[in-house]
Amino acid sequence: MNTNLTVLTEDQEVNIPSWVVDLVSFRRWSDQEDFPDTGRIGYIRGKVWLDMGKEQLFTHIQVKDEFTEVLRRLVRKNKLGLYFSDGLFLTNVPADISGNPDGTFISNESLATARVRLLEGAKGGYTEVEGSPDMVLEVVSRSSVRKDTKVLHEVYWDAGIQEYWLVDARKPALRFDIFRHTAKGYVSSPKQAGWLNSKVFGKSFRLAQSKGPMGYPKFTLKIR
Repeated sequence: MNTNLTVLTEDQEVNIPSWVVDLVSFRRWSDQEDFPDTGRIGYIRGKVWLDMGKEQLFTHIQVKDEFTEVLRRLVRKNKLGLYFSDGLFLTNVPADISGNPDGTFISNESLATARVRLLEGAKGGYTEVEGSPDMVLEVVSRSSVRKDTKVLHEVYWDAGIQEYWLVDARKPALRFDIFRHTAKGYVSSPKQAGWLNSKVFGKSFRLAQSKGPMGYPKFTLKIR
């Protein structure tokens, strides 16, 4: 008897095999041909999470692109390590999670000490990161509010990730927080005239919103 679970979304049909029952089996599925190549599919503490919603052009895609451009340039210029955009597949076994952050920074030290490992896929090439990156970024969308602000806030702390950057650009009151890992949970970095200090990068950041030439929203990540 086939007990596979089929989830129908607005855009497609996703079939979750019946044998996907834990993190180990989810990771095995993620390396197979029938694993969906669109949308965001992750595993968090015993549950498969599906986010097949379309990403908003300005408050989501443009924001991710801005962080990627600025942080990747910073990382390369100072030879700090590796910065990846949202294509990265992150797993942390103790925290019982696999998924795709909107941005991930891995320092040279984390790689040298095996705090983070780069894993090869079944068909070659590095396809997965395992361990505790120094920083992850999530940009809130309509379909990810609870996951980003509640669930991942707890899980990323359990995973030992030193900084959790959270952005919600959907409303005029722009939200940008840098949460620092402490023994009792994440603590928000204090803001000084809109600037947030990052211990991971040794810099301060501010996300500004304006209007582009056609009147569409424009987001600029400033650094000092």
